[in-house]
Amino acid sequence: MAQEKSMAIPEFLSKAELIKQGAEARVYRAEFLGKPTIVKERFPKRYRHPVLDEKLTHRRTVQEVRSILRCRRAGISAPVVYFVDYTSHCIFLEEIAGSSTVRDHIASTRQSDCSKELGWLAERVGQILAKMHDEDVVHGDLTTSNMLLRHQEDGESELFLIDFGLSYISALPEDKGVDLYVLEKAFLSTHPNTETLFERLLKSYAVASKKSSSVIKKLDEVRLRGRKRSMVG
Repeated sequence: MAQEKSMAIPEFLSKAELIKQGAEARVYRAEFLGKPTIVKERFPKRYRHPVLDEKLTHRRTVQEVRSILRCRRAGISAPVVYFVDYTSHCIFLEEIAGSSTVRDHIASTRQSDCSKELGWLAERVGQILAKMHDEDVVHGDLTTSNMLLRHQEDGESELFLIDFGLSYISALPEDKGVDLYVLEKAFLSTHPNTETLFERLLKSYAVASKKSSSVIKKLDEVRLRGRKRSMVG
């Protein structure tokens, strides 16, 4: 049965809408079991030995699914995993309909000068990342493009984390500190002059996380190393 499904997936994807292609994967929009679905397909890397490529691709797929499921079990909003095919390295995920990226939301909100709403958003992101790190999930590619906001009928907004393609499980404070450093660099380059907003995010993280002191300490160390490299460069 699994083999039959694997053989059918190339045909299924040929009818799907390709919406993004990166260095590691293609992302499609389709319908699966009557539901709007995002399909992520990791394709072979021709520059790698086939056996090594298969092992690495399989491991990355497993890690991505494991991270999503761990987040969802912890009550963190992330897409539902509908189906995984480890032969074709495809993950079928819930499409978060009616959502927009946090990147776009910050840009539009700054134009309308709604600083109170951005403050709430920064605090919410900090709380969710604290919960994720307390579950020992390291995202690996934290940007405001990999966070979605969906407005609900009651006026509240739900924040989703997406694209766990570089994620892994680690209890090391340094890995979590680097995760925050990646977000800080991406945040400040995408949204200039938002240092105060990002510090608010970090304060929220520190309050919400049970393990924040060691993580923030490592973040400061990574920041210092980054500044030293910049000076040498």
